[in-house]
Amino acid sequence: MVTADEVKNPARMGLKLWLNGELKQDSTTEFLNYDIPRLIEFASSFYRLYPGDLYFTGTPAGIAQVVPGDRMRVECPDIGAMEIDVRQHEIGG
Repeated sequence: MVTADEVKNPARMGLKLWLNGELKQDSTTEFLNYDIPRLIEFASSFYRLYPGDLYFTGTPAGIAQVVPGDRMRVECPDIGAMEIDVRQHEIGG
């Protein structure tokens, strides 16, 4: 998490995504169908946004189907990086 003052330009934030070590995406937020301010305006017309809320924007072209056992890594220079192990949702328990 970062504060707004740490993001240089939300309209041109870099984004890279690897699937099982293979680079699948290398893009920026400038290629979103709708820019960040418009997405926030749209979301806030339906519900109240609070500090710390996460807003998922979608993704540029390039990602493939993921299956349980895959590992995804995403990097955004202004924010940081994270890795996710894909697993199957278990119903019940």
